[in-house]
Amino acid sequence: MKKIINTPNAPAPVGPYNQAVLAGNTLYCSGQIPLIPSTGKLLEGTIQEETRQVMENLKAVLTAAGATFENAVKCSIFMSSMDFYGGINEIYAEYFDEATAPAREAVAVKTLPKNVNVEISLIASL
Repeated sequence: MKKIINTPNAPAPVGPYNQAVLAGNTLYCSGQIPLIPSTGKLLEGTIQEETRQVMENLKAVLTAAGATFENAVKCSIFMSSMDFYGGINEIYAEYFDEATAPAREAVAVKTLPKNVNVEISLIASL
């Protein structure tokens, strides 16, 4: 059985998907980009500002599911250039305790939706 998770506190999906799906005790959060939930517009700023918006969007989805970043077991980071790795990591580290941080990969890709610089998805255990 699966439960669909959507919240107005994170950007609305722009396609045939949901913000998250809870299957059993596992929460699968769709990738978030730096969209501002209240306006649906892209936040265009430094990679740190964009990453913070992405993380806040993920936080809103986690909260809607009754979870926090402490529940995260796996994150996937997609970036438009490895040059952004340090700036993304700087902000990402603010959301996790290094001792209990989730598994993760960080990869550079050719393009991302809406030509953003960063997208992050995660899997959490509730």
